[in-house]
Amino acid sequence: MKFAVVVFPGSNCDRDMYFAAKDALGEEADLVWYEEADLSDYDAILLPGGFSYGDYLRSGAIAATSPITEQIRAAAEAGKPILGVCNGFQVLLETGLLPGAMLSNVNQKFMCHYETLIVENNETMFTSHYEKKEKISIPIAHGDGNYYCDEATYQALLENDQIVFTYENNPNGSVGDIAGITNEAGNVLGMMPHPERAVEKLIGNEDGLRLFQSILTHWRNNHAINA
Repeated sequence: MKFAVVVFPGSNCDRDMYFAAKDALGEEADLVWYEEADLSDYDAILLPGGFSYGDYLRSGAIAATSPITEQIRAAAEAGKPILGVCNGFQVLLETGLLPGAMLSNVNQKFMCHYETLIVENNETMFTSHYEKKEKISIPIAHGDGNYYCDEATYQALLENDQIVFTYENNPNGSVGDIAGITNEAGNVLGMMPHPERAVEKLIGNEDGLRLFQSILTHWRNNHAINA
């Protein structure tokens, strides 16, 4: 399986994402500069965290206007897995590939620590290696992680099982304790916590590795069916 890690000006979690796919998972991965990207040959697209364009205007807003977003949109429409973490989640919201918006944390502070997440839906291509309602420990690192959507959108997320992860102890004020959601098709996941920072025992936690293993399992199953 071949992963593309899209790098924008200001991305700073791209190496972590690359390590998760390349070293921890053991698959092919490339760091792809946003201006030179051709995503057509990649099986999955990873949008890392950081501060694309310095978070000017709004977090992820300028990155969302980059020409590469049309390729990301095309990959999503083709059913390829798209994972956006932290700033990558914000980019997905700004492109409209996921519903809702991101506000500043309710305490108006940048937060960087581990949080307990609850796996609300383990029947996605990102979560098949988890148990439903399993509690996992994943680090957060954000100042604008307060997920917001209106009541109608929230009810639609509930009805369509698009809420994949919630916080056990909501740190930022997100609607419905939401930590991660998918699109209706289930192949685009945005989440504020950083699974790529929890992929090996050396750093004391590999709860995030199973997310990447889930993506790989889904791809292998589809590849076998289509072979």
